[in-house]
Amino acid sequence: MQIYKVGGAVRDRLLNLPVKDTDWVVVGTTAGEMEALGYRAVGKDFPVFLHPKTQEEYALARTERKSGHGYKGFTVFADPGVTLEEDLARRDLTVNAMAEDEHGTVIDPFNGQADLAARLLRHVSPAFVEDPVRILRLARFAARFGFDVAPETMDLMRQMVDAGEADHLVAERVWQELAKGLMTDTPSRMFTVLREAGALARVAPELDALWGVPQRADYHPEVDTGVHVMMVLDYAAAQHWPLTVRFAALCHDLGKPLTPNDVLPSHHGHEGRGVKIVEALCERLRVPAECRDLAVMVCRDHTHVHRARELRADTTLELFTRCDAFRKPARFDEFLDACLADARGRLNFEACDYPQPAWLRLQLAAASAVNAGEIAQACEDKAKIPLAVRAARIRAIEAARAAA
Repeated sequence: MQIYKVGGAVRDRLLNLPVKDTDWVVVGTTAGEMEALGYRAVGKDFPVFLHPKTQEEYALARTERKSGHGYKGFTVFADPGVTLEEDLARRDLTVNAMAEDEHGTVIDPFNGQADLAARLLRHVSPAFVEDPVRILRLARFAARFGFDVAPETMDLMRQMVDAGEADHLVAERVWQELAKGLMTDTPSRMFTVLREAGALARVAPELDALWGVPQRADYHPEVDTGVHVMMVLDYAAAQHWPLTVRFAALCHDLGKPLTPNDVLPSHHGHEGRGVKIVEALCERLRVPAECRDLAVMVCRDHTHVHRARELRADTTLELFTRCDAFRKPARFDEFLDACLADARGRLNFEACDYPQPAWLRLQLAAASAVNAGEIAQACEDKAKIPLAVRAARIRAIEAARAAA
């Protein structure tokens, strides 16, 4: 029996990155022998065992063939005769197809170290086509590491897309990969790769439609809406903001592709047009509620924040109410962060002054200080309580403005 460290742990060590999870492959043994040594079997689709002390995963060396069932649509074969190289050959990319023995020696049958040095993502074998999720994973790795894609691998991904392989991806898997990619340092790179492969138009046509839509050059020197959205997304990532804010940044302009051609490059009303598109995208990809809700909010109301200084006190209160800012102030903060990213995610506007969030937070604090309970007790006509509370909050907002 031989045990090897494999996959991401080897790759990340060679890149001098922190190793978060370690996976192991065991060659030359059986499930029964593993259990006799105290390893605990988990999973139903292929033989994985938990180490009795570290609880790390140890998998028997295996090969896979595509089928209509099994793990990700594969039938898994594991027996003592499967070699380490056969196990590594089933992996997606050369940089993920390396192993390390107990002495720290790297086993690299597919030249993954050379591709790491060249900062290149390359498929291990033609079997790459058997799992379309690999397109999404590769795009995510491109964003995570800043690597390029080998020309032959990009050609292969285009062939997969043209063959319809990307049309049958499970929504949850698409969201899982997109969410991980959104949390990288430069998430725009993931979408660049997906677009180049033709995959973004299949898995998220609402996003793909952003490119080629012009905007007013005086507001958007970058002009192209898709370019702008990627700049907004990367700004949010640079601030280390959470997934909710990054996804909202990604979706905030989804209404612009529906702007009639005769009014371009202006986009009056794109906010309202975008809400239904955001909702449809989120429903199709099973996007978590907290990401969906913030994305809808930002899509619907980001231009109100941009015009915060022009809003009347009652309109500002309506914004707070619509965004549920009194009950969920932390989410409202995320909403304002996404609007800041929108303002600065423009060519030559990366460090622009944007006082609107501070202005709105000042007024929200004042309106939140209104004691609705005292107003309710003092109000003889209980039906008038909401109006009385509203009037008091408007006065508080006006006072805060006057004092600012």
